Amino acid sequence: MFAWWCSLLLFLHAAAWPYSTYRSSNSQPPQLRINKTGPVDPGLVFLSPSGRVRPAGLAPLIYDDDGNLVYEGLRGNVGNFRVQQLNGIDVITFWTGNMTAPGIGFGSVHILDMTYTEIYTVSLTGPFVTPDNLIHDSYIDIHESLITPQNTILVTAYNATPYNLISIGGSAKAWVLDSQFYEIDLRTNQILTEWSALEDGNIPLSSSHQILGPFDGTRKNPYDAYHINAIEMAKYGFFVSLRHTWSGYYLFPNGSVRWCVNGKDGGDFTRVGDTNFSWQHDMRLHNETDHTLVVSLLNNANTPTDHQSFTTGMELAIDLTKGTVTGNRSLSDPNDGICSISQGSYQILNETDGHVFIDYGSIAKVKEFDGNGTVVYSAQFGEDNAVASYRGYRCPWRAIPFWKPSVMVIRTGTKVTVFMSWNGATDYDNWILYLGTSQTSVEKDEIGMVMRTGFETAVTLTKPPTRFIQVVARRGELVLSTSETVFFLRSERELEIGISVQHLHTFFSAGV
Repeated sequence: MFAWWCSLLLFLHAAAWPYSTYRSSNSQPPQLRINKTGPVDPGLVFLSPSGRVRPAGLAPLIYDDDGNLVYEGLRGNVGNFRVQQLNGIDVITFWTGNMTAPGIGFGSVHILDMTYTEIYTVSLTGPFVTPDNLIHDSYIDIHESLITPQNTILVTAYNATPYNLISIGGSAKAWVLDSQFYEIDLRTNQILTEWSALEDGNIPLSSSHQILGPFDGTRKNPYDAYHINAIEMAKYGFFVSLRHTWSGYYLFPNGSVRWCVNGKDGGDFTRVGDTNFSWQHDMRLHNETDHTLVVSLLNNANTPTDHQSFTTGMELAIDLTKGTVTGNRSLSDPNDGICSISQGSYQILNETDGHVFIDYGSIAKVKEFDGNGTVVYSAQFGEDNAVASYRGYRCPWRAIPFWKPSVMVIRTGTKVTVFMSWNGATDYDNWILYLGTSQTSVEKDEIGMVMRTGFETAVTLTKPPTRFIQVVARRGELVLSTSETVFFLRSERELEIGISVQHLHTFFSAGV
């Protein structure tokens, strides 16, 4: 009874937020509440909602700046949905899998080309020990899936490891959740590099700010001292973010720590200005030389049990010669103070104009800041502290799906309304409508053109002479794709029939 009541409360909470529905598609994405106050950089908005979301809205989603849906992908637990480059070509990547406490997951990474055909499925197997004590098909964690310039991919993983915790007040026979990363070859799915915070980094547990609670350290609830959440290649090795130590670590190729930048005391650097950060996400390196570099991050500054201050986006300048770390930039909305307890991302859109796109993780908001630190775009996609998106991005993206457009015909009285959509397509701008004498007839009569309007376009016909309609998606006069021919009855009563089959993704057949 209690579980049923909790489920009802979650449903009602999710239902309070408006969701879009369509006639020609079963997509039901959360609507965006948008405030656009200035010029934004080009690109579409990429989100992967989670939490108290309707099941139909739990999917990788692409929107345009006006909040129109562009693409809804495979429904389920999704994270890290974004555009990356592989062999110099844009692809979209995302993680899918099973989520478990404490904020980790076990799944696979999917890489799709501009037709949404899955070209790689990245998995990680091995003798992993999990808190849920289950065997998973793949053990890649949700936190990272970054394609490298070498066309390999960096992923994170967690492994429950027996460990003596007496030195920090725990048991001699305890368990620690070891933070690990792997570099995997995309063609062969072979592991090229692997790293363990416990073994290779030799990062002391005493550096963690995560309190060892009375139940932490058990097999079911191992002590999460590190919590890896970002990894990327650097000029002389790798750069790793560990949320629970408030630190970013520059690693030598052998995995040992070259230097550390810490949000509490600067780490290996002397602090200049405001460089404090805590519980961070999405640490990244920029403009690295032998002497200087910039580190960007989302400074969450909060945990689920400890609210400290407003979440900010930060950029830190590190001078390796002088041994200093300087606060370069701190971004927040003075009209909308946000305390994000987890997740989130900081994306530098353009180093020339200084635009930055911030996803606030556990708070269902994204914002774009201009070079002056002014918010020029804000979008909310769920209730505060109820809906999240692990990361969110603004990415240029062009796609022509391998599936056909969808069409539904609804007849009311003597009028017929045709609803048309093409999930995932970015390049079409108009529709041509045809009438035929049968579903297989080659000869069809063109009855008109209508411009695309958002995700779904509708046009009403009066007393059409036949019962067969087909639509064509075009860019200008260039035909991009043609729907199936749809049949509708002559009955005067309202009928909702004739939806064509919308082929979604090749990874359905892959059993993901």
